[in-house]
Amino acid sequence: MSLKGKVTMLTGASGGIGREIARILAGDGSDLVLVDRGIPALEEVRRECAEKGVRAEAIPLDFGDPAEAERWISEAIRGIPRVDHLVNNAGITRDGLLMRMKREDWDSVLSINLTAAFLITRAVVPSMMKARYGRIVNISSVVGMMGNPGQANYCASKAGIIGFTLSLARELASRNITVNAVAPGFIDTAMTAAMPPAAREALLSQVPLGRMGAPCDVAEGVRFLLGEGASYVTGTVLNISGGLHMG
Repeated sequence: MSLKGKVTMLTGASGGIGREIARILAGDGSDLVLVDRGIPALEEVRRECAEKGVRAEAIPLDFGDPAEAERWISEAIRGIPRVDHLVNNAGITRDGLLMRMKREDWDSVLSINLTAAFLITRAVVPSMMKARYGRIVNISSVVGMMGNPGQANYCASKAGIIGFTLSLARELASRNITVNAVAPGFIDTAMTAAMPPAAREALLSQVPLGRMGAPCDVAEGVRFLLGEGASYVTGTVLNISGGLHMG
């Protein structure tokens, strides 16, 4: 699949899934605007993508403070002529049972996982509407559909991403802009590696395919939704969970 000539903005670009998405899209020829808060890791991803022969720009941005993020997003977007594709991948966890969850842990997860997607999308959609073309892919999670004990904040943010996706799909379809979500399951990343071994094994036992997913499994789903083969797909949630969630 060729994405040559397209410009893709990707948030959360230096994490396990984000880095793999960036690699695959660069391999397909897409120029990239990479957004994340970890400057050394972000620059490493930028160099790796540029070595594939595409233009790659890195924008360090911390979504933890929505007001500050909104200001920096506006400034950054002014310097980018256009964005054809947007992948909202930025996300964190701050797990804990509801009765012990601090308000700041709730707020930080909602700010980075959900509000950031709203801010970035609102900033880039005008250029897509003007071009009468765009592809938006939001990274949700199967726990946004099935819930998970100890992750009320994370599950709420990922369920919100799904509602956000479905609403935008209806709003933007007349401008030839598709909006879809990807819902990963148990993926082998630094985030899941931090889980206690017993919890990892318990979760893995619920996966019918019997293995963890890899970041490339998620990246391939994003790749499909950005490509011409998915031009008639909008308002869908692509479940990439090995059967952890069905229905």
